Amino acid sequence: MARILVTGGAGYIGAHICRALAARGDLPIAFDNLSGGHAHAVQWGPLVHGDIRSAAELDKAFSEFGPQAVMHCAASIEINEGQKHPFPFWENNVGGAINLLGAMVRAGVKPIVFSSSCAVYGEPDTLPIREGEPRTPVSVYGQTKLAVEMLLADLALSDEIHFAALRYFNAAGASPDAEIGEEHDPETHLIPNALRAAAGLDNARLKVFGADYDTHDGTCLRDYIHVVDLAAAHLAALDRVMAGSSELCCNIGTGHGATVLEVLQAVERVTGSKVPYDIHPRRAGDAAVLLADTRLAQTELGFAPTSSSIDQIISDAWRFHARKWDA
Repeated sequence: MARILVTGGAGYIGAHICRALAARGDLPIAFDNLSGGHAHAVQWGPLVHGDIRSAAELDKAFSEFGPQAVMHCAASIEINEGQKHPFPFWENNVGGAINLLGAMVRAGVKPIVFSSSCAVYGEPDTLPIREGEPRTPVSVYGQTKLAVEMLLADLALSDEIHFAALRYFNAAGASPDAEIGEEHDPETHLIPNALRAAAGLDNARLKVFGADYDTHDGTCLRDYIHVVDLAAAHLAALDRVMAGSSELCCNIGTGHGATVLEVLQAVERVTGSKVPYDIHPRRAGDAAVLLADTRLAQTELGFAPTSSSIDQIISDAWRFHARKWDA
């Protein structure tokens, strides 16, 4: 049994990673300040109520639990908020990572899997996006993720850290048993908001941002990956860094995309209800198309998604949200 510290372990992706770790016999230690996560999502190991901005709280967790590796998921993620208020994003995402990595070095723990993002690429020059694409983020969120990647690379050169940085595309879905799923507040992601609109909750109408992009129906196209597949990619990356591999940055997606309107059509297929929506102006920083080249993940991690059809993603999300709304 390996002991793995999962920062943000009470959050959406972190909780699914904890679940996957426990399923194979490891002990996930969720380290979370619960600003965006939920204590009820921590079911497979201890919850340490702590903040990555506190070096003392991190040192205490390393001393008490003796983790052998780290999964770093804790971060501020709401892109528009980052544009409006950049300092808290840099303080949490970059300052927190500096504290975490310092605690790892002091404890002599080298392996880390970092939750990075396709936002590091900005507006890509080529599609699908390969890892060698220039990293020119257009959002504060993407800039903070890139800054941490650069720090990890520097520490790997000095052999203080062994890392894998996983550049997520669009994580979505929920656990198939509807036990855990997306519970952001506020919720800014397309699929849960589309499901809410389809359910007729609060007479909600979905906001579709932009219908004049260079795609076949004018709406943004994204590469959606099931959160269960995403957790599986983390485990593959963890095995790699724990075996001593020092540096990897790779995309985690499917290589296939769906536009906003195609997602709404899938929601209508799954729920049997129409999704009321209104077209709004584009949001700053939204690329027309984000699509992953997945060959490096296949080669280096042996990873390929198995549950990421758009209908499967939405079906699992629908079961989770319907259960939550009925409670």
